[in-house]
Amino acid sequence: MALPGVIRQIGYVVTDFDQALENFVELGVGPWYVLRGIEQSGLYRGEPCTVTLTLAFANSGDMQMEVIHQENDAPSIYREFTAAGNDGFHQFAYWAEDFDAAVAAGTSAGWPVVWSGGDERSARYVYFEAPAGIATVIELMELTPTTVGMAEFVRSAAQNWDGSEAIRTLG
Repeated sequence: MALPGVIRQIGYVVTDFDQALENFVELGVGPWYVLRGIEQSGLYRGEPCTVTLTLAFANSGDMQMEVIHQENDAPSIYREFTAAGNDGFHQFAYWAEDFDAAVAAGTSAGWPVVWSGGDERSARYVYFEAPAGIATVIELMELTPTTVGMAEFVRSAAQNWDGSEAIRTLG
């Protein structure tokens, strides 16, 4: 399958959100923009699902990092990962201008969709189970004015970050 461009984001699913951010800050990654208590509805392995998440975004150069912590016990791609004893690196994300074509390419390549959702007002996303085994999943995120604006905001904050205000709350 031809993926749309370069990897734009590395996602981490963690059981201790605040400790994970502290660890990244110690490595010089920041500032982190945090959203707590976000409800996200989608399809997990074909079944409707609503999860409550705490999310954080930061950049190191042009690479965006995302830290994800699921707050509830709903079945999801995140809970599946932590229930298997995993904690940390979870996904590579590609940002697609032609989202529908990228999803079609993944499904025609035989990559199973394990998590999908979003809406056309903000952005749609799909997680594929990757056959290569390098990542647990491959995420496709739709590029929209909302996602582009957020990416530029986070990246520009990291460019001249002086280490102050390492954790910043959004929303």
